[in-house]
Amino acid sequence: KITKTYWCLTEDIPQEKDGYLENYLYKNAKKNKSFIDEKKSKKSLLSKLKYEVISNLDNYYFLKINPITGRHHQIRAQLSHVKAYIKGDLKYGAKRSNSDGSISLHARSLEFLHPIKKIKIKIICPTPKDNIWDVVLKEFNKDQHQ
Repeated sequence: KITKTYWCLTEDIPQEKDGYLENYLYKNAKKNKSFIDEKKSKKSLLSKLKYEVISNLDNYYFLKINPITGRHHQIRAQLSHVKAYIKGDLKYGAKRSNSDGSISLHARSLEFLHPIKKIKIKIICPTPKDNIWDVVLKEFNKDQHQ
């Protein structure tokens, strides 16, 4: 079993502070974008994730995301569907881009059981070198969510 954790900054928050999103997603390869299907279809796949709002920054919200499935642009599409647009993600509804063209979605960690030693391995990726991520890291460490 592999556990993936992502951090992101959003322009708004979903209705619930902690929650679970389940949608059917389909990929449009020409647009390199995924869309929500309101009901299951031949082209859609079930997509699930858990999220937690960690803190409210001055202009953004800091969320921790744990995808249960791994679909194309899943986090971006599902958060966009609930109007929690990821900072800088113009493709999925953000108001403006980040100055460097990035989006504020960070693959924070990966956890799994070593197949031979049977010990838990956790790989943590440092946050991007950016002032806003420094604030996020400070908030995260203050709240001791790891």
